[in-house]
Amino acid sequence: MSTGAEGSSGAPLAGSSVAESSVAGSSLAAVGPGPEPRGLASLSALDRQQADAFGSLYADRAPAPVAVVIAAYNEESSVGTVVGAVPAQLCGLPTEAIVVVDGSSDKTAQMASAAGALVCDVPTNRGQGAALRLGYLLARQRGARFILTSDADGQYLSDDMERVLSPLVNDEADFVSGSRRLGSTTSNDSVRNLGVVLFAGLISVLVGQKVTDPSCGIRAMKADVTAQVVLDQPQYQASELLIGTVMAGYRYKEVPIAMKARRHGKTKKGGNLLYGARFCSVVIGTWSRERRRSTKTKRS
Repeated sequence: MSTGAEGSSGAPLAGSSVAESSVAGSSLAAVGPGPEPRGLASLSALDRQQADAFGSLYADRAPAPVAVVIAAYNEESSVGTVVGAVPAQLCGLPTEAIVVVDGSSDKTAQMASAAGALVCDVPTNRGQGAALRLGYLLARQRGARFILTSDADGQYLSDDMERVLSPLVNDEADFVSGSRRLGSTTSNDSVRNLGVVLFAGLISVLVGQKVTDPSCGIRAMKADVTAQVVLDQPQYQASELLIGTVMAGYRYKEVPIAMKARRHGKTKKGGNLLYGARFCSVVIGTWSRERRRSTKTKRS
């Protein structure tokens, strides 16, 4: 399937022009015997189309056991530096960077490709949650054992990637989140910093697991976890992933990381009041959904 576009390095960008077509008979259509993993139900037709195009585009590129998935929207000024800083190996395992460009109107896709990333250039802006959900699928499709996420705005240090991945490689956890409260942050936004504390406390009470930072952008998980957790949220996905993972019984761990202030552009999450209201809604909604599922499973 031709994508009809190339990055500045000459490499085509997956999904730059994907026709609306059926994916029946593709590798994504066949889940295999037994019940379908819960997470696959969240995938849209666009997710599957993009995944097929991406798989064809990079079929000849050797996969790596560690996939660093980065969602990017209009981050041309920083994404190249972020991709370039991804270590070639983490915990002794080769890595690859997968950048899902979420309907950007600038040169984010070209800059990511030039820096060496595998790029899926989605034509529609759907939100960070939808972009990461697609990125997880792309990583699993390429056979990744571990998936690590980082933001495209350069707020997280590549030096922290090994610290986040290590508990997975050592089989001490299934899902690991960085925590700026255990580490450090240069943010002087007192309202948002207070929100991190309050929502961490709320989630800790709801799921019965100590959580100090519910919205950290650098995290790592065993790849199969992303197929088993429902990810419906198009934007405020951090709490959905965290709550869904813990309530599904996966082992959770936090490690200290450093979070820097954004150097380029501005946040896409909206003002503090709107962000807090939507984040709270996702927390309560996800907890209610997972609690109902747990109750139904016990009854059956």
